[in-house]
Amino acid sequence: MEDKVKKAYHSSKNIYDNVLTQGSFFSRLYIKVFWSGTDDNEIARKLMSYIPDDFDGKLLDVPVGTAVFTFQKWNALDKAEITCLDYSIDMIDQARQRLNQDIRCVQGDVGALPFEDGSFDCVLSMNGFHAFPDKKKAYEEIFRVLKKGGMLIGCFYIKGKSKITDWLINSILSKKGWFTPPFQSEEEVRSVLNRYCKEVEIHTDGSIIYFRCVK
Repeated sequence: MEDKVKKAYHSSKNIYDNVLTQGSFFSRLYIKVFWSGTDDNEIARKLMSYIPDDFDGKLLDVPVGTAVFTFQKWNALDKAEITCLDYSIDMIDQARQRLNQDIRCVQGDVGALPFEDGSFDCVLSMNGFHAFPDKKKAYEEIFRVLKKGGMLIGCFYIKGKSKITDWLINSILSKKGWFTPPFQSEEEVRSVLNRYCKEVEIHTDGSIIYFRCVK
């Protein structure tokens, strides 16, 4: 499964940013038809707003992807200690080109994070959980490395909101390796976050859930 995921993101590296940011007519049409017009750019802006402009703690971005949504914020946080991790070498290479040299970029597996318990004040996970092969282990590892009182913010696809989106995920994108079942419903995500966190704020936009919670 891991090799399938690597191959999928290698094959999509030249179109990944365009699709997410709706940079062309065809990507905008794809989002409108299959994703109910959900705007990843707006969701990213909302998630970034949860992180203060003067944040000076330790932050983990997993998966960083190409850093297309985060590089401006991360480069401006000159007092923060930022680590970006992704399973795909192709994604990491593109992220490095956008990020300041003092931002650490690591190739690694979210299911076995190479960090000590309680290492981070904040963890960001954008568009990751729908691709992670072992979601239970990913949750365990993310909350293991997050400090008590630390903040987790993120977004990803959830099932049960749109029949056409669910069809796309199950019939095409999962077979390509960009998404990895099983997928969670909104209720299942709420249950997991409430189990780990004392504060949970959840929103949905079409088939995307985005959230802020405090461990």
